[in-house]
Amino acid sequence: MARSALTGTRIRERRLLAGIKQAALAQQVGISPAYLNLIEHNRRKIGGKLLVALARGLHVDVATLTEGAQTAVIDALREAGGAQARDIAGSAPELDRLEDFAGRFPGWADLIAAQRLRITALERNVAALTDRLAHDPYLSQALHEVLSMVTAVRATAGILANGGEIERDWQLRFHRNIYEDSQRLAQGAQALVSYLDSEGKEAVALSTPLDELEGWLAARDYHLAELEGADPAGAPLETVMAREDVRALGGAAQSLLRAVAAQYLSDAQAMPLAPLSAQIAAHLPRDGLDPAQICAAFGTSLAQGLRRLAAVPATDQGPLAQPLGFVSCDGSGTVLRRKGIEGFAPPRFGPTCPLWPLYGALQRPMQPLRQRVALAGQGERRFVAFAICAPQGVQGFNRATVWEAVMLLVPEDLLPADPAQPRRDEVLEVGTTCRLCPKADCAARREPSVISGPL
Repeated sequence: MARSALTGTRIRERRLLAGIKQAALAQQVGISPAYLNLIEHNRRKIGGKLLVALARGLHVDVATLTEGAQTAVIDALREAGGAQARDIAGSAPELDRLEDFAGRFPGWADLIAAQRLRITALERNVAALTDRLAHDPYLSQALHEVLSMVTAVRATAGILANGGEIERDWQLRFHRNIYEDSQRLAQGAQALVSYLDSEGKEAVALSTPLDELEGWLAARDYHLAELEGADPAGAPLETVMAREDVRALGGAAQSLLRAVAAQYLSDAQAMPLAPLSAQIAAHLPRDGLDPAQICAAFGTSLAQGLRRLAAVPATDQGPLAQPLGFVSCDGSGTVLRRKGIEGFAPPRFGPTCPLWPLYGALQRPMQPLRQRVALAGQGERRFVAFAICAPQGVQGFNRATVWEAVMLLVPEDLLPADPAQPRRDEVLEVGTTCRLCPKADCAARREPSVISGPL
């Protein structure tokens, strides 16, 4: 459901008209006065049960609070007028007059909102194609094959065109080589064209077992419903592995999936979905999403808790209105699993940004990290990253310790302001990968960006 950026203002106006104290309304709906104050000043988005409770407390319909002038359009205009617009125009648009602008010039407002959506879609396509061209192993292999065949045909044709005397047998051999190499060249070129012309989910070729696993998990939003509340005695892992789409995977990808599903089952048993959802719903309106608090309630490790929270589905009826992102890596920094969310999509191929808190946790094992982050050049959307690095499996004497770092990405509007945490202006600006990062003065840059200036 689209929520206007001025819903909080309407809540405040209705409360003042009704003569209700802020503390009294906050107590009635079960949140702190400080959190209600953030809502009324449009610093926290609101929806779901809390919005219904506030509407009931103010004796108005929910639509009265949410359906202002062009609600969805105003949201899009606010995004269009964020940090990215300031980078381009060199000045900040008047965000406090958005509703007035939308009301007076609805046609222009609709056009700007549509252009913002179009620009966002184009940026994503550019990012995906650049990442694909630079790091896709299948594409690199296919191009190498085509170039090898072109070189072979050119070399053989050069010998024949040299004009010297060539024995009949050698001529036939060279002609046969040209024919065979040209056949391979045609097949390779056709395969490359088909690969580049593919659309939808087929646009990303699954060229490695890890890619196959990634694609299968992404198609299911990283949520394995068969393993939620499953009895281990009933062989739930075999139920997953018997699925038709699982049998279509390669043998190596199936082995990887079995390990991931076993870990998922262990996480689901330690933190069952129903009680976990209840914990999230109980704390989210008042305290925000605190993984440490939730893990303490279940007696689980932070690494397991972060992994489990990333698997909670986002639904209108559930405790999470927005999905959470997740990234994990091993001790070498190689990304093992990734779950992107809107505004923060880890690259599919190639290296990632070394500034991510994920790698900071890798450098400080067993030390939990909390850091506000934002993607450079991607507007004003902020995230809070929770990360920790912990050993995997049972550790033995005289054996190498295997470390894994995990990072949970939470949209900042799910977290109320906390005076004990860094101020709102202390945000770590990161990228996805150096090739697509517009930061010109980044000390961690490994290679030049294809973006010459701010997005």
